[in-house]
Amino acid sequence: MHTSPASVNEGTPSKRRAGRLRGRLAVAVAATAIGAAAVAAPAGAAVIPPDASANYSYQTLNNDNDTTFNQLLGINDAGVIAGYFGSGQAGHPNKGYELLPNYFQGDYRNENFPRSEQTQVTGLNNNGITVGFWVDKHGNNNGFYAVRRHQFHTVNFPTDDNAAPQVDQLLGVNDNDVAVGFYTDKKGVNHGYSYSILRQKFHSIKVPGDTNLTAAAINDLGDVAGFATNSAGSTEAFLVRSDGKLFRLSFPGATATQALGVNNGDEVVGQYTVGTGNSAMTHGFVWAPGLGFHNVDDPKGVGATTINGVNDRGDLVGFYTDSAGNTDGLLATPKG
Repeated sequence: MHTSPASVNEGTPSKRRAGRLRGRLAVAVAATAIGAAAVAAPAGAAVIPPDASANYSYQTLNNDNDTTFNQLLGINDAGVIAGYFGSGQAGHPNKGYELLPNYFQGDYRNENFPRSEQTQVTGLNNNGITVGFWVDKHGNNNGFYAVRRHQFHTVNFPTDDNAAPQVDQLLGVNDNDVAVGFYTDKKGVNHGYSYSILRQKFHSIKVPGDTNLTAAAINDLGDVAGFATNSAGSTEAFLVRSDGKLFRLSFPGATATQALGVNNGDEVVGQYTVGTGNSAMTHGFVWAPGLGFHNVDDPKGVGATTINGVNDRGDLVGFYTDSAGNTDGLLATPKG
């Protein structure tokens, strides 16, 4: 096992500059009000990030095999989406899929680990690699990657300190075929890691001063996004670049912030929570260096939206809870 403070596969300077430009342009489409919001804030007051929800067009995408529960978790540059249906409750097992562009019912392609009780497909790249986790009959979670939905391989971090039942999940993968995820130890603490599919090597991912870390996404430059518990006991998002630069991300006024996706422009997406207990509300966000946070809510799920993935075009995928209590998959495309 190899340990590193951040990630792997640092891009060349020219590739990094090009990637950041693509991401910033994508965010700028959704940031038309940022200047006005910043100017209007009175001296000494906290700046409330602008709401960019109106700058996207939304589609609800649900697999008809279970329209009560769908989550879309990743999208590649061709518009192929990774996700699953089924809440995991009795009679509604998690069943993974890829959704091909056009997004008709006939474009869903089932993807489930052989002989698994449940499967979630959580991420994908542009090379035909998908990642996720599968659940066995004992309730153990096992990470996996698959090559074009046919060649499945289990990936579990090498440790004797697993929770019981085991929790090990891969959540994202880049075009260098490096995946990221986490495992849970016997004390219930999460530990982030990356896994090189080509080299079959693991690297621990850590953020100084933070614990309980989940590595959720990685771009082609080796920049990793995720979330962890900071020294104050709060859940904060982070982006740790392959050159070691760290961004700690907490949406202003939020009780918790989680980063769940990142593209090659370091455009980070995720969710933040306002309030606690029964009054808590969840909103989606986008963030990028120099542009800051922007709120993004599906109009059918304001206060109950999660943004889970982003591609280099700035297309967003995630899910929301509707007025009937169903969990619906969402695709948000920047207008213009």
